[in-house]
Amino acid sequence: MAEYTPPVDDYAFLYGEAFGFDLVARATDGELSADDATEIIAGAGEFAASVLAPLESVGDRIGAQLTDGQVHLPDGFAQAYQAFVEAGWIAAEAPASAGGEGLPGAVRAGLGEIWNASNAAFALCWLLTAGQIHALDAAASDEIRETYLTKLVSGQWTGTMNLTEPDAGTDLGAIRTIAAPRGDGTWAIKGQKIFITWGDHDVAENIVHLVLARTPGAPEGAKGLSLFVAPKFLVNDDGTLGDRNAITTVAIEHKLGIHGSPTCVLSYEDATGYLVGEVGGGLAGMFVMMNSARTGMGFQATGIADRAYQQAAGYAAERLQGAVLDRPAGTSIAEHPDVRRLLLSMASRIFAMRALDVYVGDLFDGDDTALAEFFVPILKGWTTEDAVLITSDAIQVHGGMGFIEETGAAQHYRDARIMPIYEGTTAIQSNDLIGRKVIRNGGTTVQQLLGLIDETITRLRESEHPVAQRTAGRLERAAEASRRATQAVLGFADKPRDAAAVSVPYLMLLGTLAGGWMHGLAVVAVLAHESEQERDAARLTLADFYGAHHLPRVHMLAETVAGGEVR
Repeated sequence: MAEYTPPVDDYAFLYGEAFGFDLVARATDGELSADDATEIIAGAGEFAASVLAPLESVGDRIGAQLTDGQVHLPDGFAQAYQAFVEAGWIAAEAPASAGGEGLPGAVRAGLGEIWNASNAAFALCWLLTAGQIHALDAAASDEIRETYLTKLVSGQWTGTMNLTEPDAGTDLGAIRTIAAPRGDGTWAIKGQKIFITWGDHDVAENIVHLVLARTPGAPEGAKGLSLFVAPKFLVNDDGTLGDRNAITTVAIEHKLGIHGSPTCVLSYEDATGYLVGEVGGGLAGMFVMMNSARTGMGFQATGIADRAYQQAAGYAAERLQGAVLDRPAGTSIAEHPDVRRLLLSMASRIFAMRALDVYVGDLFDGDDTALAEFFVPILKGWTTEDAVLITSDAIQVHGGMGFIEETGAAQHYRDARIMPIYEGTTAIQSNDLIGRKVIRNGGTTVQQLLGLIDETITRLRESEHPVAQRTAGRLERAAEASRRATQAVLGFADKPRDAAAVSVPYLMLLGTLAGGWMHGLAVVAVLAHESEQERDAARLTLADFYGAHHLPRVHMLAETVAGGEVR
């Protein structure tokens, strides 16, 4: 497995220049600056490259093992987790309202990429813990906050999300796990949960499960669900750990990828749980965690994609094979026209994803909650789908060696393939997008986005630089195609099957358009430099490539959207 290099320069550019101002200083009222944030990213990158990345292939080869009802991770994982905690990364990212340091969303986006690029299986532990911290911070009682939330923020305990059951996946209303009141403030939880990420392990002393369950007499469907905290080990009144709760790890799944992340089947056998929020308010509370996880998927997609790209670019730079057209003898395959196309394709997509991660992270620190929520399904759906394509292209760059496990290229593809599925498939994201966030508000938020893109087009047209002019024209045409596609979606308001049938193409259209917009902003920032800087030419090349090779997908997808369901 190739060494990992964190993209510090890109984050310095995104935090300080790409959006026209110091993004971090604005989000923190001047407490942190773009330079401060870049130092944080650099420090995280050093930690990730030295501590987490060496365990990535180990986790893939050895994986999680279940022995006598206890999951064990490969040697080094527990030590890495403790180092992660001691370095302060968990508390740094946790919100201030929960007792953390509350780093701004744009910085958390960068950290999320770095953790996942270096070791995606390991990073899933923190991703789920972070989501539970947000959920408990929003809905938990003072007692639960004191007993559980403080230990999650400190990193002493980890957290999980318990939704899926054998007969209840996408349809959460079909959940049959029961929580019955005992009369002493506790609840007896009985049922089985499957696909529980990091549901059992040996890297921390306790695991806090956040469980959706149905209470006796509750109405059918999602309205009958309540939310409960159920720890692996019960907690004594003095805060020490007591007996093991009646939660059994029945099995761990043997998966295509992310082998170092234990995916567990858990059986609740009258396990002790504690109500979070109100009876019947479970889905609302869990959605806080789900949205956090879905945003985190964008960071994960960017991280895995970049790790695959780095490995492919490194291989191509060293590999000699065949005469390279119009290049001297001894030129590496990186200069073969199609290999160069693949590498530029990967790099241009990754920059677009990285920039959108930062932009959406920053939106959640601002006042425009509608635009922030609008981007959640796009970020989750578009980045994860494109990450699968990027990791596949990385194998292609390696040629036959990419299909051989020893090179490590295949692991990135295998790890990436789950991302468009878990935390809600791409279709679930797209149905949310068109139903709640486009049709329901008459396309108002889409028009807001297109207005922002129009402003960037105007700024691009102020420059005579050929890349600025080409980018402006391509963005303008793509925005017009997006307007037509949006009108088609709105026209399907009374034709739900037509809307649902083209919802994924519409989501991918908006994601691709947003990526082009991110490149447009980058071009504006680069051309504002008084003299050419080190990476300016590369940024302009990536923007030009994205506009020529990826942005045209918007036109194709607009045609698909307009067609509705093919009958």
